[in-house]
Amino acid sequence: MDDDVIARFCAATEAGDIDAVLETLATNAELVSPLAGRAVFRGHHDLRVLFSILLPELTGFTWRHVVRGDRTAVAIAEARVLGVRIGDAMLIELDTHGRIQRLTPHIRPWLGLTLLAIALLPKLVRQLPVVRRAMSHS
Repeated sequence: MDDDVIARFCAATEAGDIDAVLETLATNAELVSPLAGRAVFRGHHDLRVLFSILLPELTGFTWRHVVRGDRTAVAIAEARVLGVRIGDAMLIELDTHGRIQRLTPHIRPWLGLTLLAIALLPKLVRQLPVVRRAMSHS
């Protein structure tokens, strides 16, 4: 599974296929929020909510390059949010079973990250239990 899980994750996120995204993740997978440094979204339920809010906000979402290590990779992506280009250098860490355990996005530039926060905030506010759990794990 190690050989293709990252490719499947990239393809699933590009396609906006939330079920396929979750199939690549360990059940206790986590995503470190690039918006609130201490927030960590954990588990399939909360990650389903997060990806369901996030992916529709991105247009032209494409993974450009993946650099692989033993159980880690960095995947480089481009997209637009509210018409502004953003880039992501996401650290992807695998568990011992070859599933994705941890995602750590590094989004730039600052304007794009700010616009992403503006786009996501109204939808995240409607998911306060998920946000509270993410903040309480920090």
